[in-house]
Amino acid sequence: MTDTDAINGSQIDLAEFRRALSCFATGVAVVTTRDENGDKVGMTISSFNSVSLDPPLVLWSIAEDSMSYDVFTRADYFAVNVLAMHQKELSHRFAQTGINKFDGLDCRDGVHGVPILPEYAACFECSTEHRYEGGDHKIIVGRVLCMEDREADPLIIYRGRFLGKGVPHPEDL
Repeated sequence: MTDTDAINGSQIDLAEFRRALSCFATGVAVVTTRDENGDKVGMTISSFNSVSLDPPLVLWSIAEDSMSYDVFTRADYFAVNVLAMHQKELSHRFAQTGINKFDGLDCRDGVHGVPILPEYAACFECSTEHRYEGGDHKIIVGRVLCMEDREADPLIIYRGRFLGKGVPHPEDL
């Protein structure tokens, strides 16, 4: 590999890159909004981060090939529902396509009608502040309009596995 290849990242194996990224433990969230018809839209994410305290900004990213890409990249408002440790099944539900993800959930309307899940560790209701190109993803920056921290332990993923009470650590498997 030449120095130019290393600088350009042209020798990066994508599978190895993904595995290496998975060693950074992260929380799991469901981001929600409404489409132009007013229908609820949601998806599981692990790409959520803080950006700024003043003003209060957060970001998350969505893949260009996501079924919800157009809805979220056009949305003026969204909510990030940080999942609690016991919500692994909800994480799986919102990661699927072709199902009514909200079926049986008693969501409430948040700021500007954005659906808020009935349970979460924390919730951030946001207005879309910026949208940036990011390779095969769009980075969405939101201004936090209101939030709630329920002081519940969050659902965490590490090396492609959930961590928490009753969940074996990857090294124990």
